[in-house]
Order: sequence, then C-alpha cells, then structure tokens
Amino acid sequence: MPGPVPLNNNYARPLWLCLVAALLAGCAAPPASPTGGRRALTDGIGRTVAVAPEPRRIISLAPDLTETLFALGLGERVVGVTSYCDYPAEARAKEKVGDTINPDLERIIALKPDLVLVSTSSQLEKITGQLDRLAIPVYVTNPRSVSQVADSIRGLGEVTGARERGVELADDIGRRARAVAERVAGRPRPRVLYVLQTGPLITAGRGTFITDLIRLAGGDSIAAGEAADYPQFSRETVVARAPEVIIAPASHGSELISVEALRRDFAATPAVRQGRIALVDPNLIDRPGPRIVEGLESVARALHPE
Repeated sequence: MPGPVPLNNNYARPLWLCLVAALLAGCAAPPASPTGGRRALTDGIGRTVAVAPEPRRIISLAPDLTETLFALGLGERVVGVTSYCDYPAEARAKEKVGDTINPDLERIIALKPDLVLVSTSSQLEKITGQLDRLAIPVYVTNPRSVSQVADSIRGLGEVTGARERGVELADDIGRRARAVAERVAGRPRPRVLYVLQTGPLITAGRGTFITDLIRLAGGDSIAAGEAADYPQFSRETVVARAPEVIIAPASHGSELISVEALRRDFAATPAVRQGRIALVDPNLIDRPGPRIVEGLESVARALHPE
C-alpha cells in the first residue's frame, strides 16, 4: 500500500473537459429527484450523493474499496480499478485507471461509470470535484477507527444496492473485534511502534484506524498522541519513546523490509533487546477493508503471543 501522502496533479485540460461535459450532458446522472429514480445518500465526509438504486458500472480508486466490492459480491459490476488493486485475484484483470494518487480522468470518463468510489487516504479532492462537475456520482469513504471501517462497509453496501451483504460483513467485523478486545482485556499493554514504511520512517498517528487497531489488540502506539495522521519519526524519537514491540510490514510495495536494519537502527529500544519485532501482512492492516479484522487478530497475536 503506498504511503498516503498528498500530491498535486495535473489533469485533463479545462477546454477538453467542457467538450466532454457537453457530450455527456444527455446521459450524465441527473440530481437526486423522485422522477430520476435516484437515492440521496450521505458519504463518509458528509457529502450528499445521488445514486441509482443498483449502480451497474462501478470504478474503485483504492485497494480497500475494491476488496469491499468483491466481498459484497459485486465483482462483475466493477469496470475500473487502480494499479494497486491486487485482491482478490480477479481484481487484477479489471481495467486500470491509474494509481491511487494519479487516476486517469479521461479513462474514468471513457468507462462511463454510474458510481466512482474514493478513499480520503488517497487525497483525491481534485478529481472528486471534477467528477462532481460532470455529474458522475462519487462516494467518499473516511473510516478513522475499526468500528468506522465496519460502518464504511455497511455504507458501501447501501450505496451499491448490496445492503444485506454489507450488514453481514460489518457485523462479522464487529463480532470478531469484540472477541479480540475481550481476550486481551486486563493484560499488560506494551508500547508499540507500527512501521508503515522505512526510509523515511512513517507511522500512524492519533486519528487513524491503525492506531485504533493497536488499541483494540491490547497495545498502546507510541504515536497515538500525534496530530498528523501519518507522521514521520526520527530514530531518536523512536528510541526516546522506548517501544516494547515493533510491528513492521513484511514488505512495502516491492521492497522487502529489513529486520536487520530495524535491529540496528533501534538497538537501544526494549523491543529489540527483547527480540520483539513482528512482521505482518500490510494489506491486512493498512487497508480499511473487510480483512481489517484479520489484521487486528494478527497484531493481537504479536502483542500477546500467549
């Protein structure tokens, strides 16, 4: 999963967009109205979105959203995904519309979607506005805790016309998350460094679902007080905060994480002295989708192996 860092991108020229808007005027989605047969729903950042009861052509601009669509049983309706959408295997065969930070607006429009799904972690405010102006419905998700991941999946089920399956997935996450929290209750809570990526070292701050996941798993993140969602830490900061467990992804993109480098850089921490470095599958933790509860269970095992 790429680091959620904002970038400014150049998209299609305004003149070209005007021509496209004119061409699509006859078939673009109308505003919500009783005669238009559309529903007015509120997305994860409070926007009102007018969508068809069962969108048939859906584009996902984040891996977690793609996973959710397939888990909802809507794989056949997915007409476009990002180059990072690699799960399930069927997602890899879908049309690519760029990556999570640089989606291709022209390709998105050419696929004639009746719904585009966006995650706030991808920092896609600009393209969201462009699609809004073209009357293409855009639904944005913004989960900030594990329970909100479940709520987000429930909302995606609602917006895609797969309400019952969305409720089923969300309830399963809630049930398994409660079971983890109950099993670690009363146990000592180790201080945890969660590594999103190295070079530079990026971790998760106060208002993120990753920090909440660590809390539910029975630990306390050393970055839980940071206002930034994904702060950069120096070696000195990590050593000063003395993590007792270091949790790192087994890989970051195509780059393997070096346990030896972590041992060397943080040799002075209790985590290294006690041999408590755990490698996890980042796709289970960094993506706020249906598998987040598997990530929660793996972190709980790392923190409380007993």
